[in-house]
Amino acid sequence: DLIDALRRGAGALPAQVEVMPGARSQIARLAQDWRRQFGLPGKPVSGGDDEALGALLAFAYPDRIAMRRGEHGGRYLLSNGRGASLAEGDSLRSEAFLVVADLDAGEREARIYLAAAITPAQIEIHLQKQIRESETLTWDGHLQAVVARRERRLGALLLGEAAIDKPDPELAVAAMIAGIREMGLQALPWDPDSRGLQARLQFVRNLQGEGAGWPEVSDKALTATLEQWLAPWLNGVTRREHLTRLDLRAALLALLSWEKQKQLEALAPTHIEVPSGSRIALDYSGEQPALAVRLQEVFGMQDTPHIGGGRVPVTMKLLSPAQRPVQTTRDLRSFWERGYHDVKKELKGRYPKHYWPDDPYTAAPTRRVRPR
Repeated sequence: DLIDALRRGAGALPAQVEVMPGARSQIARLAQDWRRQFGLPGKPVSGGDDEALGALLAFAYPDRIAMRRGEHGGRYLLSNGRGASLAEGDSLRSEAFLVVADLDAGEREARIYLAAAITPAQIEIHLQKQIRESETLTWDGHLQAVVARRERRLGALLLGEAAIDKPDPELAVAAMIAGIREMGLQALPWDPDSRGLQARLQFVRNLQGEGAGWPEVSDKALTATLEQWLAPWLNGVTRREHLTRLDLRAALLALLSWEKQKQLEALAPTHIEVPSGSRIALDYSGEQPALAVRLQEVFGMQDTPHIGGGRVPVTMKLLSPAQRPVQTTRDLRSFWERGYHDVKKELKGRYPKHYWPDDPYTAAPTRRVRPR
């Protein structure tokens, strides 16, 4: 404790306290020299002003102001960001703030050898110009919410903080994006429409190549570019439950110009109308776009439908009347000629009341058991 050392040097401690020979007289002589240089009265050295020692040291070592970590123990954080500790049993371990005059390098934590206490009030008075106030918004994974605080810091030391009711909107969006990355893209309110649009966009990009101007919308790419495509939709969103408000389909469509949106509908339609009159949704989630449709609804369809400007045949997943798969093909004509009759025999035995014509090319398609 440097204050103890000052008191010993000034003779403020009892005579039985051990002091190096000649130390008191040397300190007194140096003190008189300083007083003379500063034009101060030649008063004898005393311990009356020793409480100001911490503040005096703070001017000399502003990077070594130390704040205790936790309520107990001798571990401290220095204003320069380093950790430091006091020896077991040191009287200064009860002090919340110190200014360190001497410490070692320490591989993990420095050992404090000489320090003086300083009060929070002294820090506020003497180091006011070095205290910085800032608004911080961070994602709290436990609360799954953006936490907004106003902080007062002296270097690495957090002197105080308070909650903010109306945080900076841009900082709030940045913190929310950090939270989404932490939770993963699955935290967003995906539904079949938005996932379907994502798959269609990826299909067209793969079809036309990177240079055609189609955005990369894989989960990995979307996670990396949240600031570009999702940030404009996050105003007022500060908690995980707020994400249910988002319209992901609209957010993805906003990546496209009006012309590109029209091209998307032409190259990757959402539905295909089959001979029965049903509009069946295309599934783009696999390696190739697929159409799952009951076999009886495509009687009369001569060939496999193509999309992507006629370049990509649709994978036909032909279903039984009970919606179970009976055949998968990308060549419908070949199926009619080579596989249909075997399938017809099996299905006719299982569904005798249903319509199983001999010639699928000319047969009437139906959504019913039999055509009207």
